[in-house]
Amino acid sequence: MGLFNRRAAIGAVIAVTLTAGASVALVGCNKGAGGAIDGDMTLGSTDAKVKMIEYGSLSCVHCANWNRDVWPEFKKKYVDTGKIHYTFRPFKLSPADSYTAAGDLLGRCAGKDKYFGVIDALFHSQEEAFGAAGGAKQVLFNVGAQAGLSEDAVRACLSDDKALLALDKRLNEPKAKEVAATPTFFIGDQKFESELPMADIDKAYAKAGGK
Repeated sequence: MGLFNRRAAIGAVIAVTLTAGASVALVGCNKGAGGAIDGDMTLGSTDAKVKMIEYGSLSCVHCANWNRDVWPEFKKKYVDTGKIHYTFRPFKLSPADSYTAAGDLLGRCAGKDKYFGVIDALFHSQEEAFGAAGGAKQVLFNVGAQAGLSEDAVRACLSDDKALLALDKRLNEPKAKEVAATPTFFIGDQKFESELPMADIDKAYAKAGGK
């Protein structure tokens, strides 16, 4: 799909998500770490020897499980201590996954300092978002409000042409072509396609040269 048409399609499904009474489909997982790319959202020290990239979908049940069960401990042990530089990249957007597109744009509108808080809140609200018609819309408004954005600001955020073009560019970055499912993690040159438990992260960190 061409860039303009793809951008238009993304914008259209986000618009549908925000339409009263609309709902979006929950996807168990999408089927289908290189260097930094423009617009990467990261946490941790840029000087960390070990780099980790997560490709995740906000509508993926397994991604939400990892965020709930592993993320807090992982962040405390590796990100907050400066041992791992972590990047979250939204993936894989389709008409059935407008929640991921909208969530990423919403987080960016909230600002880099609030981005991961928005993503975390959306993961924790996944069941509500997909539980009833219009649920996703209300979740986006609620999380936006928590980040200091009015409903009008949320609507404007999700219809911003410049932001949609940038999102399209990120979706087409080379590393994404190596991803076939969510969640997918890259720790150094190691690739994992699963709800990666802490024990496996510990081993991967050591193998990547972490101490």
